[in-house]
Amino acid sequence: MNFKKYLLAGTAMMAMSFFAACSDDDQPVNNGGSEPGGDEPEQTETVSGEVEGTWTANSVVNVSGHITVPEGKSLTIEEGVQVIFSTSGVGTNHVPIEFTVEGNLYCEGTEANPVLLSIPEAERTEDNTLKGMWGGIVATESCDEMLIDHTIIEYTGGQVTDGSPAASAGIYTAGDDAYPQITTNNINGNYVITNSIIRNGWSDGIYLMGGNAIIANNTFAANGYDGAEAVNVKAGCKVDVAGNIMFSPNTNGLKLSSSGQSETRGQALIQAYNNTIINSGWRRDGEKGGCIYVEKNALVHVFNNLMVNCKFRAMTPSYKLANDPEEGYADASVIDYNYYASGSQESEIVFEDESGVAYAWEGYNYAHEDYNQGVVDAHSLIATQEDGKDPMFVNFDINGVSLTSYTYNDSWDFHVQSGSPVLTGAYDGTDATMAPFFQTSGLTVNGETYTSPAVANHFGAYGIE
Repeated sequence: MNFKKYLLAGTAMMAMSFFAACSDDDQPVNNGGSEPGGDEPEQTETVSGEVEGTWTANSVVNVSGHITVPEGKSLTIEEGVQVIFSTSGVGTNHVPIEFTVEGNLYCEGTEANPVLLSIPEAERTEDNTLKGMWGGIVATESCDEMLIDHTIIEYTGGQVTDGSPAASAGIYTAGDDAYPQITTNNINGNYVITNSIIRNGWSDGIYLMGGNAIIANNTFAANGYDGAEAVNVKAGCKVDVAGNIMFSPNTNGLKLSSSGQSETRGQALIQAYNNTIINSGWRRDGEKGGCIYVEKNALVHVFNNLMVNCKFRAMTPSYKLANDPEEGYADASVIDYNYYASGSQESEIVFEDESGVAYAWEGYNYAHEDYNQGVVDAHSLIATQEDGKDPMFVNFDINGVSLTSYTYNDSWDFHVQSGSPVLTGAYDGTDATMAPFFQTSGLTVNGETYTSPAVANHFGAYGIE
């Protein structure tokens, strides 16, 4: 698989603070375009209930109610298809529309002509960015495989209520949960999510409760209203997460947990490398969020990641309870050889009654009880007030973007310039235990084998272009 950089399409929105609404909040925002490939729709149809077969290239599919790919069936969504979810909901309770996958789903966009899963264009406004307008993709325990390639998924995160299919199936709890943009739940399933844009969601970008997965070369932006992460992994998963840009997740870019581990649902296994996480953790209270959070016996290798203007460093709560399958830290894990960069700007939101952290460099050097000093990040490069360790991006000013902003600008370029400090000091990728799970054997989905990116000998998603 030739993984390619795929940045946000469409017109960039004006940067804004989390609490500051712009004067034109009721105006449509081009968040990826209503016609991703620029072609006129070949056909338009309206669907609800069971769906399968093929939605042909460049068509428009309007979704008026819950849709389900039945167990044993498959749905292929070809390049340029626009799947538009009604925000009116279902029934008198206006239950957010859910896309349930009991069978298999293949979203087959291209770089020039991505698939779009969104809401009506007139409702793609700044004011709706984090409101959760539909229910997201929920792959159940019977979903054997799923491909999300060159696909834009946005404006999800509706509240799970009585009548929500995920509540009826026992996947989420009515009144307590909001839909992630993508959910998986089959410990034997194969899931490939690549080259895609996952943005503007109330809850997590990706919530993996089971399966083998490659999550590579995606762009995440504005994930989480008052909590949530870009990628959230639980027990029963074996995952490679690499080459992703994660901009302004509410809590962490990566939350890696073996919560739910049992005799049938095995320890969470994650290789997370060469990701770039920016502006993480500032939009929520508490000291739980910052960039990377590893808990409850997850066995992880987290290395060669680039954190820029995040609130805290990598955290491992309960690390003193080594190898405790309920709460502790799997001490065979390696969380090291990462790079923490800081701009000079102060956060507009400072929780004085908690840490009082107002600058990224301050959070990196804060005496946090969940910093496993001398073990986690023992060899990482960490900014200070005197040395912000500017990664020298081609086009992103680490001093010029508000720490609480969640508005992605598609002109940003996270490649680095020649002479950047992120090009030296990274892990060289020679230790077999740090190797990606699916770099050699790959994962087979819909008859094609996809492989994880090789470990790059630099920090972050991109080196020199």
